[in-house]
Amino acid sequence: MNNKHDNRVIIVNSSFGNLIDISMDEVFQEFRELVLSSDAEILFEFNFNQKIVNAKHFIGRGKLEEIKRIIDLNKIELIIFNHNLSPSQERNIESFLKTRVLDRTGLILDIFAKRAFSHIGKLQVELAQLTHLSTRLVRGWSHLERQKGGIGLRGPGETQLETDRRLISQRIKNIKKRLEKSHQQKNLNRYARKKGRNHIVGIVGYTNAGKTTLFNSLTGSREFQADKLFATLDTVTRKNLVPGSDSIIYTDTVGFISNLPTSLIESFKATLDDLKSADLLLHVVDVSDRNFKNKIYEVNKILTEINAEKIPQILVKNKIDINDFDQNEVINPVNSVSVSAKEGIGIEMLRDLVSNHANRGLFKGKLLINFNNSKVRSECYRKAKIINDEETNDGWVLTLTIGNYDLKNILSHQGIEIIDSYSYIEKEI
Repeated sequence: MNNKHDNRVIIVNSSFGNLIDISMDEVFQEFRELVLSSDAEILFEFNFNQKIVNAKHFIGRGKLEEIKRIIDLNKIELIIFNHNLSPSQERNIESFLKTRVLDRTGLILDIFAKRAFSHIGKLQVELAQLTHLSTRLVRGWSHLERQKGGIGLRGPGETQLETDRRLISQRIKNIKKRLEKSHQQKNLNRYARKKGRNHIVGIVGYTNAGKTTLFNSLTGSREFQADKLFATLDTVTRKNLVPGSDSIIYTDTVGFISNLPTSLIESFKATLDDLKSADLLLHVVDVSDRNFKNKIYEVNKILTEINAEKIPQILVKNKIDINDFDQNEVINPVNSVSVSAKEGIGIEMLRDLVSNHANRGLFKGKLLINFNNSKVRSECYRKAKIINDEETNDGWVLTLTIGNYDLKNILSHQGIEIIDSYSYIEKEI
């Protein structure tokens, strides 16, 4: 939608009564946000219910004629459907309305194209776009019905349409090869992280749930964050911000959305595979969103599609600083924590839960280390979170938080003594 005139659009959403715990208005609101994220100007909206899908035009003829009158009066050149249309439905609607038609997949691909900045991200988006386009080449290509010969361009009698299909097919193969090389490199990187005894934590959630803001809070990173859909497309990996816990590595990922196109899931394989190798997932949910329960369902559904559903999860209930929600409606599973990533509320509690999982339990308390064990003291600084370090007549007294596994190794040295214990967590997530 580069043409200024193209930004003026009509949007259409039709409900068929098959939604899960979600109102028609909420579906339509998400659709509006998607459209606005593409920098479109919405002139007219159609949000209605119909019993069955019209096989030819998706919606009924009466509604089509109503839309056509508005298009003709306002000279609108684009109509966007909140549905995945078949190629034939898309062509039939365009033929009837005499204007461009974009379905939900095409809209999401358009947004992704605007948000992709890395080389790999751009390749993934291009692959999804070409895959989507390959089934829609006949649209508006009446001039391609003629045969046209050309030296070095096409075979004898080959039509322009066949040529374009062949060129797209070749480009798809080329992109897949380049992405496969990237995928292999990522696998090597993941292997190196695992070999280095790193604990990989993937951050997942519905788009605009606050994943990147949380990622920045945990890692001290400054990744781009914005209150918009799909602000993050490229996977970013950083070490834990807290000294002594740098073996914990966080990975920020692309946001999920309901009815995420299959072509996108396949195209973003290299990105989504980062989740499959995670030891723990932080499932971020915006609890100020009235529809957050359904969005939890949608995220878990996609995790199942990519075979990541068995990875342990911590439910991170984000945006508790926004008072626009019913506290009674917020679910409280065992492995959950309430936070405000923006305000820093609950972040330390979340860190403890992650450390508990990474270290198979946490010890919080005081250790007495005699003066002959300066190396052990240095090891504590590397392995633990030091709260206080006091020099006494008997030695150093360290107030710290440390994983049980590392504590066991520390205590194996002589001259080390536990003198106070605030908590000793053995439960593993």
